[in-house]
Amino acid sequence: MYIPKHYLIEDKNEIIDFMKKYSFATIITVKDNFQTASHLPFAIFERNEELILVSHFAKNNNQYKEIEENNVLVIFTEPHAYISPKYYEKELNVPTWNYISIHAYGKGKLITDNEGSYEVLAKMINTYEKSYKNQWDNLPEEYKNNMLKGIVSFEIVVTDLQGKKKLSQNKTEKERESIITSFSKSDDNNEKQISEYMSKNNKSF
Repeated sequence: MYIPKHYLIEDKNEIIDFMKKYSFATIITVKDNFQTASHLPFAIFERNEELILVSHFAKNNNQYKEIEENNVLVIFTEPHAYISPKYYEKELNVPTWNYISIHAYGKGKLITDNEGSYEVLAKMINTYEKSYKNQWDNLPEEYKNNMLKGIVSFEIVVTDLQGKKKLSQNKTEKERESIITSFSKSDDNNEKQISEYMSKNNKSF
């Protein structure tokens, strides 16, 4: 990912927090010079100082057959907003876009045994709806085993993590504050979130 120095996220904890907050991501695999993408929820955790991503494909989604072929890319990105030149002090300006994006590269591994798949599902439940755990535990084993037959679980050990936050760092403080003030009052959820991230980032200057 192209990341100018002033947009680089260097704090690993900041990157992981963002991934966990916006954990519905895009996984991209490559086979025979052809790219395939799917959109999946991920559970994210650290194991023995390695960052691990787990999820599952529908078994009818043949992308699972590619996950061990080459390194995979998982893209986490969510809030983004158009930035109008009206916020800038000088007329000699053009529109742009503010956003945050994380690229996680790693090696994929299929999890083919039931015990491993149950562990993945447990992590997913714990990530997205802990209160569902009791209901899941009490479902008939036959039903749960049939559900497992319809999915293919996997994990990715992250080998390269790239973080970018483009939040008008190259603009003046007055211009950033103008955007923050306007977006914080917006009805658009993306603009509200961008204003929050810009406000936090401003404190680091």
